Amino acid sequence: MPCISFIVPIYNMERLLPRALRSLRAQTLTDFEAILINDGSKDGSAALCAQAAAEDARFRFIDQPNGGVAAARNAGLDAARGEYIFFLDPDDWVEPDAAEVLYLSLIHISEPTRRVVI
Repeated sequence: MPCISFIVPIYNMERLLPRALRSLRAQTLTDFEAILINDGSKDGSAALCAQAAAEDARFRFIDQPNGGVAAARNAGLDAARGEYIFFLDPDDWVEPDAAEVLYLSLIHISEPTRRVVI
């Protein structure tokens, strides 16, 4: 079970998505999964997600018809295996040590059997 599940709901973000994906690949905490949910994008977002999943085993790609951001996040939650959940919007990015800092902070304050959403 990975420490953190990054859930990334994606709809027509081909232009900004690469930055988010690069920031996930650069994490100093490598025990994570990134669940990329393409929510019916009409641009090249799905291809970027498929490529990321093909190149890095920590990335998983879910392609679904457009249902809105809540449906995409819920699909990510259903697929998540991590102890902690981190929602990342595809037009954002995280610093290289973000997951590590958050994880180290969280393990000191949360119960081990309790799922925490960040």
